Amino acid sequence: MSGQIHDNVQSLIGELDGVVRIEGDGVEVTDAAALRSGLIDDLAWTATFGSGDAQEVARWLIRVIAPAVGAYPASIHDLYMAAARGEYHNVTTPAINVRGDTVEFAGAIFKAAQATDTKQVLFELAKSENGYTQQSPAEFATSILAAAIKFGWEGPVMIQGDHFQANAKKYAADPKAEIDAVRKHALEAIAAGYGNIDIDSSTLVDLSHESLLDQQRLNYVHTAELTAAIREHEPEGMTISIGGEIGEVGKTNSTVEELDAFMEGYKQELAKYGDMPGISKISVQTGTEHGGTVLPDGTIADVAVDFETLGKLSEAAKKYGMGGAVQHGASTLPEEAFGKFAQADAVEVHLATAYQNAYFDSEHFPSGLREKIYAHLAEHNADERKEGQTDAQFYYTTRKKAFGPFKRELWSLPQETKDAIYAELQPRFELVMRELGVAGRSDLVDKHVKRVDVPVPAPDALTKVLS
Repeated sequence: MSGQIHDNVQSLIGELDGVVRIEGDGVEVTDAAALRSGLIDDLAWTATFGSGDAQEVARWLIRVIAPAVGAYPASIHDLYMAAARGEYHNVTTPAINVRGDTVEFAGAIFKAAQATDTKQVLFELAKSENGYTQQSPAEFATSILAAAIKFGWEGPVMIQGDHFQANAKKYAADPKAEIDAVRKHALEAIAAGYGNIDIDSSTLVDLSHESLLDQQRLNYVHTAELTAAIREHEPEGMTISIGGEIGEVGKTNSTVEELDAFMEGYKQELAKYGDMPGISKISVQTGTEHGGTVLPDGTIADVAVDFETLGKLSEAAKKYGMGGAVQHGASTLPEEAFGKFAQADAVEVHLATAYQNAYFDSEHFPSGLREKIYAHLAEHNADERKEGQTDAQFYYTTRKKAFGPFKRELWSLPQETKDAIYAELQPRFELVMRELGVAGRSDLVDKHVKRVDVPVPAPDALTKVLS
C-alpha cells in the first residue's frame, strides 16, 4: 500500500472530486471503484502520517465513508446476549490484534472473512499496544475502517479495546489517577468508533485475603465503575460490549468459585450506578501465556490449555447473563486444535503473537529490515532482556516493540512483498475461522448485530474550507 500524504485540507478534498461528495456531516460515494483503487490509500496515509487539520479531516472522511459503502462500526454485545440465552453454541469469535501495517494486515482478515462467509470477527488492540505500536485509538479505528473500505467489506466492523488495564504499581501509588487514566482511554476509544471494550482490573486481585470475595474486591469495584462510565458515554442506540477479567493471563488457572465471587460482587456494585447492562463476557486463565513460552532456540513450547475448565467457566458465565468465557494467549497453539475452543463453548479467543510471528518470519519479509529492527531492539530495549535469555528469546519477546518505531517502513514495503506475506497469512485466518465455527455463520451476525449509524460532526477545519 502506498499513498500520498496531503498537507492541507484544500488539497485533500480536491482529490474527492467526482468520487465522494460531502453533504453536511456525511458523504455520498459516487465512484466506489475509484475510491478503492487509490483515494483510500491517500486518505489512510494522511490519517496516519499526516498532521493538523489535514489529518483530522482524513480521519473524519474515512469514518463517514465506511458506513456510506456499507461498513459500519458495531458492538458484538447483542450477539453475546443471544449466546447467554442459549440461542447458539460452539461458535467462538476470533479477536485478532493488528499491531502494524494495519490497513493491509486487516485487509487480509477481511478477505479471509469474505472467503469463509464470516462476519463474526473482532479487530483489537490493547491499551499497552496503543503505546508501543504508536497507534492511538483514533488512528487504529481509522485504519481498520480504511481496510474495510479498500477491500470491499460490507457489514459490521467490530473494533475492540483489549486489556484496558489498571497497572498495579501505578494503582498502589495513586489509585484514582490510574483508574481515571483507564476511563479516559476508554472514552477516547468510544469517540473513535470502538464498539467493544475489555476492562482488565484483574491486575488488582489480592490473593493475600482469605475470602475469594475480598481477593476480587478491587477488581469488581473498578470493573463496575468503568462499566458505568462506558454506559454513560456509549452512542445512543448501541450497547457497547464490555468484558471483565478474573484471572491475569499467565498466572494461576481460574476457578468457577472465583468467577462466582467476582460476579456476585460486580452485580451488587454495578447496581449502585443504576439499572444498566453489565459485562457480556469474562476473561479467564486456563493455562496460556501471552505470546507463548519461547525456548532458547526461539521455538515455542507446547501450550497445555485446560479445555475442561474453560468449558465449566463458560457454562458458569452464562448463569450471570454473559455469552461465556474468553480465552487469551492462545494463538501459538496448533491451529488445527482451535476447534476445541468451540467445543468448550468459549465465546471468544484472542489471537496475536502467532500472526506477528508469521509476519516477521516470512521468507518474503526483507532480511535487511529484520536485521535493522533487531539492531534497534538491542540498542533501545536492552533493559527488557532477562538474565539468561538467548538472542532468539530476546528478539522474540521484544520485536512487537518495533511496530511503532518502524511504522512508516512497514507501511512502505513494496506491494509485491506485502502481497506475498499476506498470501501466507490469509489461509491461516481462514483455517482458524473454520476451526472456531464462525465460518458459514454470517446469519448469526445478521440476526443479532443491528446497525447503528452514529453521528460524527464534520471538523471545523473542513467546514471552514467548504463555506
